[in-house]
Amino acid sequence: MEGSARILALVKLANVGLVLIWGFAVTYVFVRVLPLTEFQAFLLLVAFGNFTISAEFGLTSIIYARLRRHWLGSDAATEDSGFRLEEMGILFLFLGLLITGGVLILLIALAAGGLKTAMPLLFLLFFLSACLNLPALLAKRALAAVDGNFIWEALDCLRRVMTIALLLAILGGLDPRLSVALQLGVSIAVIGYAIALVHNRLKMRRAHWFAFRVGGGHVRRHYLRDIGASAAFTMSDIIAYNAPYFTIAAATSDARPMLLFDFFFKMSRALSMLVRAAVEAALPRITRAFHAGDGPRLRQLMGRALAVALFFAVGASAALLLVGRWLFDRLFDGRAAIGLTELLLIDLALLALAVICVSVYVQAALGRFSLLLRRSLPFLAGSLLSVPLVRSLWPQYFDSAFLFLYAATLAVVASLHALSLRHLVREVRS
Repeated sequence: MEGSARILALVKLANVGLVLIWGFAVTYVFVRVLPLTEFQAFLLLVAFGNFTISAEFGLTSIIYARLRRHWLGSDAATEDSGFRLEEMGILFLFLGLLITGGVLILLIALAAGGLKTAMPLLFLLFFLSACLNLPALLAKRALAAVDGNFIWEALDCLRRVMTIALLLAILGGLDPRLSVALQLGVSIAVIGYAIALVHNRLKMRRAHWFAFRVGGGHVRRHYLRDIGASAAFTMSDIIAYNAPYFTIAAATSDARPMLLFDFFFKMSRALSMLVRAAVEAALPRITRAFHAGDGPRLRQLMGRALAVALFFAVGASAALLLVGRWLFDRLFDGRAAIGLTELLLIDLALLALAVICVSVYVQAALGRFSLLLRRSLPFLAGSLLSVPLVRSLWPQYFDSAFLFLYAATLAVVASLHALSLRHLVREVRS
């Protein structure tokens, strides 16, 4: 099963479906069991949890790229600067400190009344369960690097099913605090088992996890540059994707432009999750071909990954043309309408996004973070400047003109990423 890209893709897509169900179920359940004021505070908690998770700045991608190269034997010529087992302990220490910092900020906010709730224990437990996605992400990528993709996805599917069931049990009368505590326990058990598998596959000793001085020194000497590039790329990406929310709000009080962008954002998130699942299923073969210098095989695999990503994008685009207006109306309770022009622009943006996603996931897996940072800057500039340009040049066509500039930005960036992928294949072939 681990060797079959099709089986991996199917189980990863199943996991994507469970993640989407989980996100819907959280809103569905808590909006029904919490008073409105408590639910509003809960949404702020969710946003803070998402920010905390994003603050790992791509370090798990770095560990995947380095550990994968080590696992495939490509570190032999650069033993001193290659992967060391002590790095795993340093990464877990960093993530632990990040979670601890987030918890302290939450406790201060609760104590000072910045986040008002009559159920602080529920909020704290939910925040901890959300933060466990950080070690879960590290466990996922570490296992994937040592050819454990399938076992992680199977474990994670089991975890998702159990936590969704416990979440829905709240509607049947289960105490929300007990439900979230049990979800926390399930996640800890699954992540702990996954880390134990990594420990065994790498033949690690207990001392490796606590050799912080050795591991920290190795990290400081050999890949601070990668950390800096990855952190800058992550921040650039987060700002580029979310900036229009704030620039639109500053430019106009009309709700329609914001709803149009939010609709695109939701569609883009769904597409990127599908593309990530497909690309991650192919990454074991892509990374193996790259590190083995097998140019023809790499070109074949990259072509397949792009074809699958574009297939998803074309399918999503066609679905939007058929049911986009109905979906927009239902999603936003009829408070605005979307036209054919806007739907076509969103379709163009989704096609471009598919190419960008393939490039980002592959380049990150190969540790090419400086290149990703350079490619992210045009997107960042276009995202930040689209609204001010439209407001000053075409205020009477604000809605459509903004979407046009944003889609055009994505198309330009997709072209740059396509060139990067072409150079990647040529580099291996030469």
